[in-house]
Amino acid sequence: MFAERLKQARTAKSLSQAEVSRRLGVTQQAVGKWETGRSTPDPQTVARLAEMLDTTADALLGLHDAAAGQAFSRYTQCAIPVVGTVKAGYGALAFEEDYGTEYAGVKDPDQYFYLVVKGDSMEPRISDGDLALVHRQPTLDNGDLGVLVYGTEGEGTLKKYIRRGNAVVLHPFNPAYEDLVLKGEELEHLYVAGKVVETKARW
Repeated sequence: MFAERLKQARTAKSLSQAEVSRRLGVTQQAVGKWETGRSTPDPQTVARLAEMLDTTADALLGLHDAAAGQAFSRYTQCAIPVVGTVKAGYGALAFEEDYGTEYAGVKDPDQYFYLVVKGDSMEPRISDGDLALVHRQPTLDNGDLGVLVYGTEGEGTLKKYIRRGNAVVLHPFNPAYEDLVLKGEELEHLYVAGKVVETKARW
């Protein structure tokens, strides 16, 4: 989506919406609407945005092949595997259901995977079918958004990770769902698959 590419390009240049709006002579609200997909700038403004953000209009509009390396970030766009489920088994984490690849500008592509989000427990910020870019790591800091596997027959879930005393709380954003509190022996069956560093809509 143009909205996502624009935001990615802007943040890669460390520019605020206010700075972009000032340089273009438009309101900050206009830039905000472009980045949320509520409106799209005219072709002349797209060209000016591309020049400001050191990219091309075709790149912003998604008319180039991401594999060509026209990256918005300081890292080359790399193909990252997209998986449907993360499970724990045989002392290791298994990544199942191959959904192909998606591109991301990351330093060490082997340390990342995309997960297709299932369900609505993280609404309104993350929706069913969205893609979560996950950095493989065995631990999380308090407050991180992570992919965690729990229970003896555990399957991965995307939740906010909160340490509370001797317990771990897996917190959903959707208020219709309750926190899952793990403590004692339950923590022995809790595995961290990785930290969510970015989410985006795919379908």
